[in-house]
Amino acid sequence: MAYSTERRAAVLKKLEPPNAVALRQLAKDEGISEATLHIWRRDARSRGRLLPDADAGPEGWTSRDKFAAVLETADEKLRACGLSGSKTVALKDLAAKTLDGTVPSRRELVRMTDEEIVERLTKVRGIGRWTVEMLLLFELGRLDVWPVADYGVLKGFAKTFGKRKLPKPKQFAKIGDKWRPYRSVAAWYFWRALDEPVKKSRFD
Repeated sequence: MAYSTERRAAVLKKLEPPNAVALRQLAKDEGISEATLHIWRRDARSRGRLLPDADAGPEGWTSRDKFAAVLETADEKLRACGLSGSKTVALKDLAAKTLDGTVPSRRELVRMTDEEIVERLTKVRGIGRWTVEMLLLFELGRLDVWPVADYGVLKGFAKTFGKRKLPKPKQFAKIGDKWRPYRSVAAWYFWRALDEPVKKSRFD
């Protein structure tokens, strides 16, 4: 069922804290839906105030309260906020697995190996290996991540070495061995290679 912007805004006005704060922040943190953020901003402006801060909420409000509030919110309300059915299920699964400890805390992540993190986070619905690899690269700063299925890295590699065809993931995994233990750095250079203009030959 499709909802108009006005309908979504009306539903959001009925979401009392902590639900509204929890859903907005969680959607922002996980990049679940830009539409959801737009609706919240529109609703906030309509009442002449700014969005609450990330830590806003009742006294004693914790991160666990945010995830618990997501689980307590009816699917219909989440759908009305702009989330698809599959993303609603994924969002609630993320919240549930955070509360039961499947999703590690940041303190735990620091002590875990890359593969341990991949194994744990891919248990969450909607989170695949590539998503976790981006977390390892850009949030945790791990130096030896090799995203063999990333189109940008594959394309950058092919451009750098003049390859007409992109390597298959298994083949690319073996290729990456030469840059251990700094494969993240190699991946970054291949991404950047796509920003460079293609050099024309003197016959063009």
